[in-house]
Amino acid sequence: MDVQLVSPESILFQGVGKMVVVRTLGGGDIAFEDNHAPFLGALADWPARVKFEDGTQAWFAVHGGFVEVSNNQVIILSDVAEPSDGIDVARATEAKTRAEEALRADADDELAKAALLRADVRLEVATSA
Repeated sequence: MDVQLVSPESILFQGVGKMVVVRTLGGGDIAFEDNHAPFLGALADWPARVKFEDGTQAWFAVHGGFVEVSNNQVIILSDVAEPSDGIDVARATEAKTRAEEALRADADDELAKAALLRADVRLEVATSA
């Protein structure tokens, strides 16, 4: 099936995949394969994976957006997305440390919670690829 992952800056991936796995808001993880029923969903901040016929995978940090599936095509439109090889691990680690410090000072800091989630997603994608 045709797979596209698009962010405002660029097309991060365009190719053929066997399966695409994403996480939707309030819906959990969902996998799409050939001939999947049409689907439209809002995406959570979470890793997205494209699996290929040879068993390899491409990982992306996806921070919000939408996924649309129809006619053997999966399109991920993300507010912010990064391929695994584009993630600066040192920067993500520093962001995680700052967010954790902010949460120790104020456990209800929503901006720090969001920053921690983004950093965790980046680190997971960078180390899983």
